[in-house]
Amino acid sequence: AVLVAVFVPIAFLPGTAGRLFREFGFVLAVAVAISSFVALSLVPAAMARLPDAEGETNGRLAGLGAALQNLYARSLGGVLAHPWLALLVCVAAAGGAGALYGRLDQELLPSEDRGQLNVFARGPDGVGLSYTERQADRIEDVLLPLLERGEIASLYTVVGRFDPNVVFLSAPLVPWEERARSQQEIAAEIAPILASLPGAGARVFSSNSLNIRGASGGLRVALTGNDYDEIYAAAQDYAAAIERELTTVRTPRISYQPTQPQLSVRVDRRRASDLDIPLQDLAQTLRAMIDGLDVVDLSVGDESIPIILEAGAGAIDDPSDLVNLYVRAGTGSLVPLSSVVDLVEEGVAGQLDRQAQRRAIEVDVDVVQGVPLQTVVDEMRALARQVLPPDIDVLTKGEAATLEESNRDTLLTYGFALLVVFLVLVAQFESLASAVVVMTIVPFGLAAAVLALFLTGTSLNIYSQVGLVMLIGLIAKNGILLVEFADQLRDEGASVREAIATSARVRLRPVAMTLVSTVFGALPLILSTGPGAEARNAIGWVVFGGLGLAALFTLYLTPVVYLGVARFSKPRAAAAKTLDAELAHAATVPDLDAHAETAAGGGDPAPSRA
Repeated sequence: AVLVAVFVPIAFLPGTAGRLFREFGFVLAVAVAISSFVALSLVPAAMARLPDAEGETNGRLAGLGAALQNLYARSLGGVLAHPWLALLVCVAAAGGAGALYGRLDQELLPSEDRGQLNVFARGPDGVGLSYTERQADRIEDVLLPLLERGEIASLYTVVGRFDPNVVFLSAPLVPWEERARSQQEIAAEIAPILASLPGAGARVFSSNSLNIRGASGGLRVALTGNDYDEIYAAAQDYAAAIERELTTVRTPRISYQPTQPQLSVRVDRRRASDLDIPLQDLAQTLRAMIDGLDVVDLSVGDESIPIILEAGAGAIDDPSDLVNLYVRAGTGSLVPLSSVVDLVEEGVAGQLDRQAQRRAIEVDVDVVQGVPLQTVVDEMRALARQVLPPDIDVLTKGEAATLEESNRDTLLTYGFALLVVFLVLVAQFESLASAVVVMTIVPFGLAAAVLALFLTGTSLNIYSQVGLVMLIGLIAKNGILLVEFADQLRDEGASVREAIATSARVRLRPVAMTLVSTVFGALPLILSTGPGAEARNAIGWVVFGGLGLAALFTLYLTPVVYLGVARFSKPRAAAAKTLDAELAHAATVPDLDAHAETAAGGGDPAPSRA
């Protein structure tokens, strides 16, 4: 019930974390519900068909179990004799493990071998398809040796997609068992070669499980401000500082490139007003000679035929021909355009981006293989605070923005899971103290999982966070086994210490069976290889290491906390005994109404009734 109660509400969370928890949560909730049905129905029916055991089993395994149980009982007695010392030791151990949280590598997803490499290149603005095709041939020459060696299965090249200066290559790798190198090793070999190609620096990247990585790969940030020229100057300084000071990234690229040629016609409005030349006539003259002027629509039958006024062939062969045109002034005389306009050739950006309703310029970089994404984001933000002006802000985009969003959502998920588990425990135990005892152990178990991630070098990513949420329910489940039986012993009249000591000794075997089965059930996740192994490894290490280390807290800290908290609450049977005593006392109280009726009628009083 605890696991179902955790994952069903969490499955409705929004955002990237909600997408993963939705599938995982529903599958786990349904699986646990089916398992509970089997445990409560089919298992008792099957056990009833088994023959009764004749005598006790005195094998080596049973002797080992009894020896371990006695050893645990003696060690627990020592711990309960010095509860404050045991609590301080556990708090210190959990605090040290929790302090490692900030030293974990944080990223959205672990490095995945998805069996495909993508290459993206962009040439200067204004180039044609022939130039881009030559660049594509150079990129293919870099990848052809891999195709000949049998590491790449095929090459698919798209030239001029979206823009004539864009090249996109897709290179599926051969199956995992047919190649000796991973996707990351192959990418690390060709990335420097592609980045050094002149004319269109290419970069290699791969997609991820969430399909949120940008078309150019790498890490993207947006610089926002009020003026594109100021933002562009700040972006150039920022890119130079990145290349000079950061070793975790390489090849910074600015999306805003004022290299697209543009011819601007600047009108001297005061001169045009002095000559009485309407601006509309200027615009119509230029439009007719350059692009054509839609004069009128001619209706012929059911068809509408536009009549367009255009310049004759050879009239405009060069931009300088525009200043030789004439426009009629208000006096009726013809005035050359050169007297009121100037032609300015300049380079402009191909597109103007906005982010958060502000003018923005993107800067993207390639992340060095093996560097956590959160580390790169922190370094780039720190560098931005040193280099950028105060009126220029930095916003993350793509995978980095999703990482920050998932971190916020995950904190909400942890809090929501803890709250749901606590409410379910209060309903199950019908006691606030027992629920507090179980919930006290959960943070210690999470600290043990953080220690397991640190020792195994596993990053804190979206998959390990899923494992941490699942660990909340698993740790609470083991604590329930001890606390519930201790409450039953207290109902029978045992003291708090006697109840928890007996419960821990008797429940050692089912707790150990649950821990061992769950821990060894995570081994296939850890040992898995092939597609998707990175995600399974992350979840497996959280469950295997976290639950395995948390076993010490469950077996020793739970009795200590129960000994300190349960003494402030009464046994559940105390309420029932109080109610029985009140009912028994009420049965001895005479019925005053019956006495009054008897006195009025002169008869004997009726027997009292409850």
